[in-house]
Amino acid sequence: MIKNIRSFIKIKPALAVGFLFATSSLLFGTWVASIPGIKYKLGFSDGSLGLSLLLSPLGAISGMFLSTRIFSKIPVGKWMFYGYIILCFIMVLQINSVNRLMFWVCLYCFGGVSFLNGVSANATVNIMEKKYDRLMMSTCHGMYSLGGAVSAGLAVLLFSVHINSGWQIVIVAATIISVIILSKKYLLGHNDIIHSRSDFKLPSLTILGISFICMVSFMAEGCVADWSAIYFKEVLHSPKALISLGYAGFSLAMTIGRLNGDTLISKVGSKKIVIAGSLLASLGFLTVVTTSIVPIAILGYIMVGFGCCCTVPVLFRASANIPGLSSVEGFAMVTTGGLIGFLTGPSIIGFISEKAGLSKALSLLILMTLLAGVAAWRNKFILNKPTTEELPYDEQVY
Repeated sequence: MIKNIRSFIKIKPALAVGFLFATSSLLFGTWVASIPGIKYKLGFSDGSLGLSLLLSPLGAISGMFLSTRIFSKIPVGKWMFYGYIILCFIMVLQINSVNRLMFWVCLYCFGGVSFLNGVSANATVNIMEKKYDRLMMSTCHGMYSLGGAVSAGLAVLLFSVHINSGWQIVIVAATIISVIILSKKYLLGHNDIIHSRSDFKLPSLTILGISFICMVSFMAEGCVADWSAIYFKEVLHSPKALISLGYAGFSLAMTIGRLNGDTLISKVGSKKIVIAGSLLASLGFLTVVTTSIVPIAILGYIMVGFGCCCTVPVLFRASANIPGLSSVEGFAMVTTGGLIGFLTGPSIIGFISEKAGLSKALSLLILMTLLAGVAAWRNKFILNKPTTEELPYDEQVY
C-alpha cells in the first residue's frame, strides 16, 4: 500500500484529482454527523426525512440529462475546478438550512452537482490511467473513503469542544476551497472534451447488471452514511460523541481496502473481488442489526466497508471502457443506478423504519448485497483477468 501511495502522490495531476474524491466525502461526512440535529431542528420524522432525501436523486437525474450537453462544451478540468467549489457552498447552505424549503432546494442541487462532479472526476481518472499506464481508480476512490474517515473523526473532535455542525461545515468547506484553488493549474490542465454529443443509447442487459450492482453498493454506502448515526443514537443509545463511529469504521475499512485495491484487483480478479465483497457486506449488515452492543455494531460496519471497498472502482473502470460508448455515456448509465441506490436507499430505509423500526429496515441491505453477489457471478462483463476481447455493446449476457 505504501509503495502504491508514494507513486500516486508523485503524479501531481493525479493527486489533485484524488483530492477532489476526498472533497466529496469530507463534505458528506460532515453532513452525516449533522443529520440528527437537522432532523430535530426542522421537525422531521423518519418517514418525512426519508421522503425529503428523494430530492437528491431527482437532482441527480437532472444532472444525468444535462451531462452530455455540459461535457460536450466544457473541458472536464474546468468543470472539476468550479463544480467542487459550488458543491462546498451548497453543503454549507444545506446544513445551515433555516426552513424545510431551503433544505429541499439544497438537496436537489446537491444531487445534480454531485452527479456531474462524479462523472467529470471518474472520466478524468480513466484518461490518466491510459496516459500514465497504471491503475489509479481504486486509489482515487480510496481518497474518497479517507475523506469520510477524516470527516467523521473531525466531527467527534469538534462536537467534543462544542462546535456545532453549522460551523463545522464552514470550517471544512473553507479548507477545501483553499486547497482546490492551490491545485488550479493541475485541474485546469485536463482540457479534454469527454463527450461528442452522440445520442444516449438504451443500456444492454450487461450494463443493467453492472448498474444494479453499483446501485446496491451505493445504497449500502448511502444507508451507512445517512442512518448509522441515527441508529447508534436511537436504537443502540450510544453517547453523542460516538454516534459517528459506525460511519468512521466503515470509511476507514473502505480506505484501507481501496488503497490496496489496484494491486488486489490485478492479483485476485474483478469478479472474485465483487462476489466475495458482496458476501462480506451482507454478513456485516447481519452483524449490525442483530447486536445491541456498540463496539460489535462498529465491527459490523467495518465488515461492510471491507466488503464494498473495491466494488465501485471495478464497476467504474468497466463502465468507462464499454465499446461504442463515450466515457460520459458509460458512467452515466452505470452511475445512474449507483446514485439511485445512494440517494433513494436512505429514503426507502426511512419509510420501512417508520412502520417496522430501523433494525428491520436495515435488514433489507442483507438481501440486497446477496443479490449483488449473484448478479456479479452472472455478469460476463466483469472479468477476473484482463482480456483483449471486446464484448459488443448490445450483447445480452443473462
